[in-house]
Amino acid sequence: MPDSAGQYDTVIGADACFKGEMAFENGVQVLGRFEGRIESKGNLHVAEGGKLKADVTAGNVQIDGIIKGNVAASGKVLLKSSARLEGDLKTARLEVAEGAVFVGNCQVGLQAKDNNGAVATGAGTAGSGTAGSGTAGSGKAPPKNNQPAKSKTAEPVNK
Repeated sequence: MPDSAGQYDTVIGADACFKGEMAFENGVQVLGRFEGRIESKGNLHVAEGGKLKADVTAGNVQIDGIIKGNVAASGKVLLKSSARLEGDLKTARLEVAEGAVFVGNCQVGLQAKDNNGAVATGAGTAGSGTAGSGTAGSGKAPPKNNQPAKSKTAEPVNK
């Protein structure tokens, strides 16, 4: 996400507040607040203390702060322990740290394009809640009926 020196080309400072549409080519780090829409092939980092009320489309997204809105990433979404995401998520890969909060629907998989060329439809579907550590994205195709796979209930084993 940042360049090799750990820097971002664009930084929205902690005391900044913007509304509207933002587009960028390279990495951007949000320390302040933004409301609207963000679209980019680059990387987005919402730092701890950063707050977005926006729909986001980007290459990779790292969330340490708060996003209220839908997120679509053609690469990876990383929810750090201080992250809070309220909205739907579509991504090729997902990594969730223990303590992160996600409320919404989630589609994860290697099929990163839908019929309109939008980001990610996929193999996994998740609900909402506080996450434990993990990585999602099995790379397996969704069931042919396009419905989430049903889970089986484990039964006790008699010894």
